[in-house]
Amino acid sequence: MLTASAIAVAVTPADAATPVSRTTAAGAAAGAAASNVKDVCGTPKPGFDRCFAQIRTDAHEPAHISRAAGTAGKPATPAAAPAGFGPADLHSAYDLPMAGGANQTIAIVDAGDDPTAEADLAVYRTTYGLPACTTANGCFRKVNERGAASPLPADVGWGVEEALDLDMVSAACPQCRILLVEADQPSGTDLGTSVNTAVKLGATEVSNSYGATESSTTPADAAYYSHPGVAITVSSGDRGYGIPNEPAVFSSVISVGGTSLTRNSSTRGWSETAWNGAASGCSAWVDKPAWQTDPNCPGRMVADVSADADPNTGPAVYLTDYGAPGWIIVGGTSASAPFVAGVIALAGNPAKYPNAAAFYAASAQAGLNDVVGGSNAPSTVCGGDYQCNAVVGYDGPTGMGTPNGLSAF
Repeated sequence: MLTASAIAVAVTPADAATPVSRTTAAGAAAGAAASNVKDVCGTPKPGFDRCFAQIRTDAHEPAHISRAAGTAGKPATPAAAPAGFGPADLHSAYDLPMAGGANQTIAIVDAGDDPTAEADLAVYRTTYGLPACTTANGCFRKVNERGAASPLPADVGWGVEEALDLDMVSAACPQCRILLVEADQPSGTDLGTSVNTAVKLGATEVSNSYGATESSTTPADAAYYSHPGVAITVSSGDRGYGIPNEPAVFSSVISVGGTSLTRNSSTRGWSETAWNGAASGCSAWVDKPAWQTDPNCPGRMVADVSADADPNTGPAVYLTDYGAPGWIIVGGTSASAPFVAGVIALAGNPAKYPNAAAFYAASAQAGLNDVVGGSNAPSTVCGGDYQCNAVVGYDGPTGMGTPNGLSAF
């Protein structure tokens, strides 16, 4: 059980209009980025969200470097592929088929316009031998938060995030259609409106790689993320254990944590531990859903499931703007949330996920890798507690585990 010194909860707000939130002892040390990693999005203005992508500063391959492409339906060989994990690596790690999801549309919600999004996506998919996904063939569509192709919003610096999201859903589900919805600005209202728009336009899965610290105003935003029949994934965050983020804390979403993924000589061929930046936490403002039964958190606990998110074991991403044109390696739970959305689409059963309850069922456990080992907080904060340590069964940083084939999906 966590001690009172580890968590302090503001019980009764003096003014419901004023955000009042929990504080934790974890502080900035919990999910501090490594020296070779930087946040794509800086500190947001009050009332705004930030993206959770983290870019490796020591892994950049300029755009002029030529790369041999894979052939359609067959990913590029490791010798021809850029540094960082590609689709074949991730399908191997999570025992996923390459085919499936042709009738699914994955929406990516981000803020601001990435003017080269479609062209950059084409380079990524060609390099790895994935089928073309373009506006011309009906696979790719980009709209503003009102659902129109123009005018698109101004660039707000989320281009790396958008490239990461598009590449990750492509890696997970090469045959899925992709809808990119660009909010005017990274406010809770604009991003929430974009989620509603994505659903209206036919999205079967919606991925959201952003967030803001929960507060007394959090419950009012929940309606944007409640769409029965549509699976909504949300990044847990990248600051380790502490106050959870919204929209990850809503009970109608699948909150996606993060792991560090490495090759090994096991039967699986891979191992995972909790990534130290993967956010987890116990909500002070959202009630605990009936399907979540962990003992030490009286509210909604983050996260539900997870996938690779450590920038130092991250995926390759291609883009031609934002000061680093070419191949880069990007991580954060901004990578795991769209990947899990892609896995759900690959299985083709989004209506199973009006929330994350299905992942907690006993029948789902064989379809998930239980991640054991690693932590997202100093031992002085919570010792061996599951809220910040990857233990047998459920834990905060990795949830119920990572995909092990499609049976849990």
